[in-house]
Amino acid sequence: MNKGTTHDEYVQESLFDVGPDEEVGYRVPIACQVAGITYRQLDYWARTNLVKPSIRNARGSGSQRLYSFKDVLVLKIVKRLLDTGISLQNIRLAVESLRDRGVNDLAELTLVSDGTTVYECRSNEEVIDLLAGGQGVFGIAVPGIMKELSGTISNFPAERVDNTDDEATVIGLDELAARRQRKTS
Repeated sequence: MNKGTTHDEYVQESLFDVGPDEEVGYRVPIACQVAGITYRQLDYWARTNLVKPSIRNARGSGSQRLYSFKDVLVLKIVKRLLDTGISLQNIRLAVESLRDRGVNDLAELTLVSDGTTVYECRSNEEVIDLLAGGQGVFGIAVPGIMKELSGTISNFPAERVDNTDDEATVIGLDELAARRQRKTS
């Protein structure tokens, strides 16, 4: 991420440069568009804890959820699993095992399924062993999804959470948010 002298000048280059002190996130419309899901799906998944926004959850009327890159990646994975016919119950089990992993851990996975169970494979040999056993039917290469997502999401405005105040405030990285901030100042 390049840093300019003002918040208006933040430009997102790589999503993997984001450290613990700089959390970059995306609002609901962007998360939906990039993940290829509807607002209703996103809202349901957030309310049922399938995929919650890790940067900021909605806190009443007018507040915006903010999803991290990893959240949007998991949303895309969930969408792909749903598209292949896996039940939401089994997807919940798969997401539960992905939840505590970092982006770099996810980048090493290929998810393979027989239509019911989702298996994690970290090497070509594991995929081949699974296929040889007659188990696997289709696979989802997470690195491919990450590459696609990185290219797509970089075209959208992001926001950085500034935790310097007692309450976290969001500083918009797009022109509209910068204008709003100047207008209220």
